[in-house]
Amino acid sequence: MTIETYEPQVIAAQPIGAWTGQVYRLLVVEGLRGQLAVEGLTQPHWWTLNHAAGRPGGWTRTALIERLTPYDDQDTAFDAVFDDLIARGWLTEDAAGALTLTEQGEAGRLRARERNLKVNERAHEGIGTDEFVTTVNVLRRMVANLGGNGNLPA
Repeated sequence: MTIETYEPQVIAAQPIGAWTGQVYRLLVVEGLRGQLAVEGLTQPHWWTLNHAAGRPGGWTRTALIERLTPYDDQDTAFDAVFDDLIARGWLTEDAAGALTLTEQGEAGRLRARERNLKVNERAHEGIGTDEFVTTVNVLRRMVANLGGNGNLPA
């Protein structure tokens, strides 16, 4: 897709919230959430699967809810998400409450990951690494300026 070129002062006067809002709706809501739905997943399911994969047996419900809630804009009932993944056989919970991804869960996570990568590749077309890094760093600074945490998630 070709987009028009504008003078820097015209671009500088643009409302950042309008543009970030459009990216959020097109990339996250329509793109990523739409691809997750193919697998019967929501974004909170996706977060759970990735955290469980990244730290096997290292998350309890309480710790994971505390970690994920700041990113949730859907008023998610995380216990229902965990229960759903357990019922699917994608996640297990031991007697101590540790959540562990199963082989089935990892396979589903990888299928969803492949679909999400395609959405991200499409969004990044024509954008160089330096441009992307600059954009993320500008947004991080804006978040910090507004009182949020501008650091990358741990």
